[in-house]
Amino acid sequence: MTATAEPSADLASTPKPPGVLAPQYRALTVGMVALITLIAFESLAVTTAMPTVAEALDGLPLYALAFGGPLASSVVAMVVSGTWSDLKGPTRPLWYGTAWFLLGLLIAGLAPTMEVLVVGRVIQGFGGGLVTVALYVVVGHLYPPALRPRIFAAFAAGWVVPSLVGPAIAGVIVEHTDWRIVFLAVPVLAVPAALVMRPGLAGANSETVERSGSLWDRRALWAVAAAAGVGVLSYGGQQHGVSQAVLVLLGLAGVAAFAPKLLPRGTFRIGHGLPAVIALRGLVAAAGFGAEVFLPLMLTRERGLSPSYAGLVLTVSALSWTAASWYRGRPKQPFSHSVFLQAGMISIVLGIVTATLTLNPHVPVAVGILGWGLTGLGMGTVFPTASVLVLEYSSREEQGANSSAMQLSDALATATVLAVGGSLFAAIEPHSPAAAYLTAFGLPALLALIGVFAGRRV
Repeated sequence: MTATAEPSADLASTPKPPGVLAPQYRALTVGMVALITLIAFESLAVTTAMPTVAEALDGLPLYALAFGGPLASSVVAMVVSGTWSDLKGPTRPLWYGTAWFLLGLLIAGLAPTMEVLVVGRVIQGFGGGLVTVALYVVVGHLYPPALRPRIFAAFAAGWVVPSLVGPAIAGVIVEHTDWRIVFLAVPVLAVPAALVMRPGLAGANSETVERSGSLWDRRALWAVAAAAGVGVLSYGGQQHGVSQAVLVLLGLAGVAAFAPKLLPRGTFRIGHGLPAVIALRGLVAAAGFGAEVFLPLMLTRERGLSPSYAGLVLTVSALSWTAASWYRGRPKQPFSHSVFLQAGMISIVLGIVTATLTLNPHVPVAVGILGWGLTGLGMGTVFPTASVLVLEYSSREEQGANSSAMQLSDALATATVLAVGGSLFAAIEPHSPAAAYLTAFGLPALLALIGVFAGRRV
């Protein structure tokens, strides 16, 4: 496609395709969505359980590394999976990634020390990175363009549903049984999910012309360097004082130096076409997740809500996210992709601004919670739309690399904003809590505004 081309959003003139649950797609769709749901549930459940895990293993000094480690290893895996999928087809990175993911869970679940648990988490993150990119390539190879919005909407639901129940289930497990179940239960369910989708993957490599090339090329080495920057960012963002500033700056330098080598040329200047789509995925992830982490904190500390009531805000946004994704998966959309992307980013801006208003004690909390639903609508609109565009802008031989770039943009942008936002919040909050929250919400809002501009250039 040329840089100025606008992929068609109206499919009325083409024959109605079978659904994603038609016999030829049913097993593959169910298996892929189940696998994504389990990955999402594990991520959210571990977040809930990790304080208990760190206390039980006497590993509080490694607490941050237990989160930063898998994030960093997933960055490397995304690049490797993209190259692997383009060279040999997506089934190998998918199966190897599933195996690594399950191995990491088993190591973490049986870990006698926090050090061993971190190793398991790093292996798990590597496997998850291989899987997520390979699944996107599978969609590109096996689903016709008309069905891709629907399957990406199902992927989005696979992430959103666990956000409704995952933390609660993990809390019950940790409180009443053993924290190790949080890690060990997922492999029991993931193996059947993988076996269900196996028959449907038979044609994933059928049209792939295997090419020679190395998985550990220059891009993989750049990914290792960028991953090191992400790890330092994640760790530094949870420190204090001078060490925090030094580590965050070092991490930013690493990401800034190597991220441009991993993304399509023109991504950082939001060039027309694919670069704008890749940039937009990073902007929407950083804006949405960068603001979300501070909203429950503000509602509990500044407005006196209970943790369960404050958590209602995440439930509302999850429901609106699901609704928007479902709508974007329907055929015969009335507007172009660009219009939906701009509207989605505007919705995110409005959601962040509305949530920030609840800093004022005279503004009802319900206004902020319902307003945050606008952010969920925006996220549910932008995420599947950008995923569809990445495949439309990619030849079959480029689907792995470009899907990898999209996931990398998400991970790198989110890690950077969380580290920078957290560091600024920690530095400002002791002097002025209101200013700290305004800063924490202002940075994501600014990124969402830039995303409106990016939506015009896709």
